[in-house]
Amino acid sequence: MNILFIISGLILLVVGGNWLLKSSVGLSLRLNISKIIVGLTVVSFATSAPEMIVSIKAALNGFPDIALGNVIGSNVGNIGLVLGVILLINSIKVDNSFYVTDWPTKMFASTLLFAFLIIDGGLTRIDGIIFIAVLIVFLIILIRNNKKVQVDLDVPVEENMSYLKIGLFLLIGGLSLWVGSELLVEGAVNLAEKMGVSKRVIAVTVVSIGTSIPELASSIIAAIKKENDISIGNIIGSNIFNILSVLGVTAIIKPIEKVDVRIISQDIYWMLAFAFILLPLVLLPKRGILNFRSGILLLVAYGVFLYFTVI
Repeated sequence: MNILFIISGLILLVVGGNWLLKSSVGLSLRLNISKIIVGLTVVSFATSAPEMIVSIKAALNGFPDIALGNVIGSNVGNIGLVLGVILLINSIKVDNSFYVTDWPTKMFASTLLFAFLIIDGGLTRIDGIIFIAVLIVFLIILIRNNKKVQVDLDVPVEENMSYLKIGLFLLIGGLSLWVGSELLVEGAVNLAEKMGVSKRVIAVTVVSIGTSIPELASSIIAAIKKENDISIGNIIGSNIFNILSVLGVTAIIKPIEKVDVRIISQDIYWMLAFAFILLPLVLLPKRGILNFRSGILLLVAYGVFLYFTVI
């Protein structure tokens, strides 16, 4: 029954996130907001909605390990699992934005989370406000750097979707996310208790892998189409938004306190390592290329991470 709850919750989160994404983009286009702003803000927030709803729900229900472990595990999974699988399909040529904005912002956000956890033992409302402030600055820089770029939104929506349909999609998406988060959190908590493992282990493995499925699916499709910039952009952007928006909003609504000590003494270091490893992989042995061997290395590293998380 717990497995059924988790699977049903994940399906509803994916479906709800998709409906929310369509309605948000549809509304933005109706309001004549430029596609680059829609792509960098609306789409990014909408695709992070499942993680955000799960973390907020877990924090409100008094399960800080799930709220935090979900994001940390998802960020590790995005690099180790998602990027690893993509590189088995196709090599990726990294563009200049990786060095200028993407990787530095990802490292800054990861280091900021590390510092807050070490200093506060969790995340306070002030920490959440700082995360949101950094996110706003990051978005402003992205929009300024890309304001002259033509963007084709990779989201199937009608150009002139009616307000009635937009409202219906928003309602269905919101309800699906809410019910999905209820089922996923309850199933994860019950499964942890039944298996005799900590909620942190379930969050960092089962929950985080589940909420990473949309990124895995979209990135694999992009890799097959050889749209490599979308693949690496999705992954790094998702990690940045997971920390700054998901944990930022969650901490503002409900501070994350009394977290499992192994999240601070072990998991956060794994997240930092997976964030950092991208740079040497991109620079060596051939600058600007992530290849098959890099994918194998990332998948092996992710397997080691799962082993040390579970034992």
